[in-house]
Amino acid sequence: MSAPRGGAAGLTGGDGPERDAIVVGAGPNGLAAAITIAREGRSVLVVEAAPTIGGGARSAELTLPGFVHDICSAIHPLVPGSPFMSELPLKRHGLELVHPPAPLAHPFDGGRAAMLERSVAETAAGLGAGDGEAYRSLMEPLVADAERLMPQLLAPLSVPRHPLALARFGRDALRSASAMARGHFEGEPARGLFAGMAAHSLLPLEAAASAAFGLVLGLAGHAVGWPLPRGGSQRIVDAMAAHLRELGGEIECGRPVGSLDELPPARAVLCDVSPRGLLEIAGSRLPERYRRGLERFRHGPGAFKLDWALDGPIPWQAEECARAATVHLGGTLGEIAASERAVDRGEPPERPYVLLAQQSLFDDTRAPPGKHTAWAYCHVPNGSGFDMTERIEAQIERFAPGFRDLVLERATTTPAGLERYNANYVGGDINGGRQDVRQLFTRPLARPVPYRTPLDGLYLCSASTPPGGGVHGMCGWLAAKAALTREFR
Repeated sequence: MSAPRGGAAGLTGGDGPERDAIVVGAGPNGLAAAITIAREGRSVLVVEAAPTIGGGARSAELTLPGFVHDICSAIHPLVPGSPFMSELPLKRHGLELVHPPAPLAHPFDGGRAAMLERSVAETAAGLGAGDGEAYRSLMEPLVADAERLMPQLLAPLSVPRHPLALARFGRDALRSASAMARGHFEGEPARGLFAGMAAHSLLPLEAAASAAFGLVLGLAGHAVGWPLPRGGSQRIVDAMAAHLRELGGEIECGRPVGSLDELPPARAVLCDVSPRGLLEIAGSRLPERYRRGLERFRHGPGAFKLDWALDGPIPWQAEECARAATVHLGGTLGEIAASERAVDRGEPPERPYVLLAQQSLFDDTRAPPGKHTAWAYCHVPNGSGFDMTERIEAQIERFAPGFRDLVLERATTTPAGLERYNANYVGGDINGGRQDVRQLFTRPLARPVPYRTPLDGLYLCSASTPPGGGVHGMCGWLAAKAALTREFR
């Protein structure tokens, strides 16, 4: 092995054998960082505070025995869509991605629904003649550029390798979702379908660049689908961990880290933690200016989540909703925009925009025979203590009368509960920080290499770095590449 740069000496202070790198946190990004370093023949140890690996991709029996629920993430378009994750031998380690017939359903009052199909043409056909043609003209060029676009969209700011493809995307992506939906489409089915995808941003739909999230998710739906892992999201990280161990990497769970001084000797440390977590681990050793910048990092809205054990499948009025594992509940563009504006004002929405997954329709390992699971959450103000159970279930009942009669048991996870489950989810913020124009690419701070801290050998590799939230591993991969370049030239 080549000699390390001397600047990282004294980074850690604990006892034990020296490793080339230690990764703090065994979520998808932490495991991605460890795999990237281990692939280069370097020794790496991952330490995780929780009893199990997984971060935002764990599964458990939250309601009744035999009902497997995803604790956080559930649907994973960015596993096949990520340049890093798509190249891992995860299938060899037991990961099976299940593709529902349609990626997404968006029901409206009156028993009708707009569908995001794998095919652009089939999606367009369901939106009517005028809006169908508008949808084709919007999405077909992006899908044609998918292989060139996705690596650029899941990376920090840099000189684009395919500037024309990125320019075509950016023409609409920098607009607000509301303006883009109203400018491109005339009917509520198309407008509502796009609004539901754009609202994954956790931004008001009037915010600049909120359209980008709708475009990326629509592009992913057509290019790679919105699959779910058979057996639960835990299977993703279990497969990643198996590959890491195959490369010689080590993982220790149940080992919280309060300070860099507690870690065994290492040449580099990569932290899959929030900016607040980095301050706790290394704050006293960071330069004051950088420390103050981390203190100013802005978190986004929280999530209020429900999981159900059900006596049968959800009885959708629009029967086509049973073709999709993901269903967006919120109705029209105007309704979804009002819900997200309320959250941005610090108010729990009266009629929340709800993201729902019905994995057991397509994965019979999730529930006992004849039974089903459902998973859903809505956006709430960061740290909100308001109980959204009634309002979420009212939105489901609105589009699926009789849903409540099927509930055998429910599990409730508040924003505070999400933070207890994963300290990176500050106030229930599952995206690792607000992803507006000011903080989308310059997270946690505006630096040439956002993953590198001013402390030699110390890196941040969580969703609080570009490209942000999602199970794609890109934050870990890019941070590890930066560490390999600088610490092990």
